[in-house]
Amino acid sequence: MKARFELFVAGRYLRARRKEAVISVITLISVLGVAAGVMALVIALAVNNGFKSTLQRNLLGAMAHINVMEKEPLYGIENWRDMAARLRKIPHVTDVAPAIYSPALLSGGLQPKFVMLKGVDVNSETAISDSLRHLKSGSLDRLRDAAASPPGIILGSGIVDDTGMRLNSRINAAFQGGELTPFGPRLAIRPFRVCATFESGFYEIDDNWAYASITAVQKALGLEDVVNQIELKVDDLDRAPEFAKQVEKIAGPRYATQTWMERNRQLLDALKMERRVTVITIGLIELVAALNILITLVMMVMEKYRDIAVLMSMGARQGQIRRIFMLQGVLIGVAGSAIGLAAGYSLCHFANRYRWVPLDQTIYSLSFVPFEPRPFDGIWIAAAAVLVSFLATIYPARTATRIAPAEVLRYE
Repeated sequence: MKARFELFVAGRYLRARRKEAVISVITLISVLGVAAGVMALVIALAVNNGFKSTLQRNLLGAMAHINVMEKEPLYGIENWRDMAARLRKIPHVTDVAPAIYSPALLSGGLQPKFVMLKGVDVNSETAISDSLRHLKSGSLDRLRDAAASPPGIILGSGIVDDTGMRLNSRINAAFQGGELTPFGPRLAIRPFRVCATFESGFYEIDDNWAYASITAVQKALGLEDVVNQIELKVDDLDRAPEFAKQVEKIAGPRYATQTWMERNRQLLDALKMERRVTVITIGLIELVAALNILITLVMMVMEKYRDIAVLMSMGARQGQIRRIFMLQGVLIGVAGSAIGLAAGYSLCHFANRYRWVPLDQTIYSLSFVPFEPRPFDGIWIAAAAVLVSFLATIYPARTATRIAPAEVLRYE
């Protein structure tokens, strides 16, 4: 009953009468201030989450979770088949694939282009990479055909757009490491045929990566049966550094590992810093709303001092008076949070579904701004907004309890 009395009086004071329109307007502004802060923070964190999840999904669609390589690059990994078999037995390792990376200059289209050519074993690579499982055009048949002449090559969609190298066209790839001449090593030029194109969704990969069979790349580079990396996929991305230590023990002292987090450290660190700055910057909006609540309650105490004196003379205790004004601040925070959450999650849903904010892929690696609001973010944002609103009520609530009923009512 006591709680109902305090809540009733708090709600009644917030619904100011006509002659107290100023307080009513400031109360509305306070509610809208809380709502604006909550909505802005929900949207900002949804953008941050969207970028992180989309980039991570696209990156890991083409990259391995853990890469094994030589600590000091010399002759490559010669016993890669035996090592791959040992690595497959490690707990939590789901897939293993050999790879050989080499820069190459592609020519044969409208203009040449430097790319990173990745030699792969098709069957094991499709377990690691989503790019080869979901081709944009063509097929993997030519990569599987060891007798294909010329061997097949798969280009990223960005390479195709930049160079005009179309499906089934014959192109040349130039590699360093050919015959040594007085002027330096001669480029080794090998023919390939474009048998497919892929699109990972991450611009940097689509514009710079190409795939060929391990055998074709080894022949082009004049190498024996070696690779320069063995790639692993694990069942828990977040525990990749832990699993990498186990992999290093099995691989041996000559080899080191690199996780997907280490390969993309700059990008992930930038997203973390952006999230912190966003929370701090937009959190200032909540402080402005708290100041509005403080002003509203101070004015209300000044306006309602006679009512407070009457309540105290009728037996209301100081604790009840204090809770009345604290409840007013909490009600403002709850109302503003509810409005802000509803507006923020609704805008995120429609902005992501209809792609309201397009981006330049060459700069941001994505074609639109992804919005991914998470339920947990809404919970702590609303809790923080209500807490700030509550803290803003402490001073006015204490002021209200210092009113002396006898002094106020003496001249009434």
